[in-house]
Amino acid sequence: MEAAYVDKHYNLVVECKQGSKKACYELYRLYSKAMLNVAFRIVGNVGEAEDILQEAFTDAFNRLKDFRQETTFGLWLKQIVVHRSINLLRKRKLEFVKVEDGHLDNVADEEPWDDDDVQYQVAQIKDAMKLLPEGYRVVLSLYLLEGYDHEEIGQVLNISENTSRTQFLRAKRKLSEILTSRGVIR
Repeated sequence: MEAAYVDKHYNLVVECKQGSKKACYELYRLYSKAMLNVAFRIVGNVGEAEDILQEAFTDAFNRLKDFRQETTFGLWLKQIVVHRSINLLRKRKLEFVKVEDGHLDNVADEEPWDDDDVQYQVAQIKDAMKLLPEGYRVVLSLYLLEGYDHEEIGQVLNISENTSRTQFLRAKRKLSEILTSRGVIR
């Protein structure tokens, strides 16, 4: 296993593969809060995020034999949670704003959002993000909070990379407007 990334919870995964319910519970205990947060940031509803969490762990434990530990268990589980969250949004018939030809050029000319000059409190940003349209919130969350790039977001959401970039720029602009109207930024 030289080339494979060794997960710090490797032994728990091995024990879980061997049928240890205690090891499965321990993996659940270690990862459930973080994965619930991932799901919640995407779907914006605690009840749905809890359902996604349970389904993701069920999927992970049922497919554990397929997990080859080329990455960490946490990253593998996070991918399951993100995909389940996106699938839920698709079931809600999430519609992304279509990018019109040439529109990206206009967006690119706009003034960038300067993070260095603005101090935010995390709670205020999270509250403001809840007010964003779902498409904006999902792309913003996947890009800023989950570390996906626009190509990966496009693949996960079945949209173009340009649509992801545009949604991200619009989300930042809308978030800035919300924060300005609330007096968080000037």
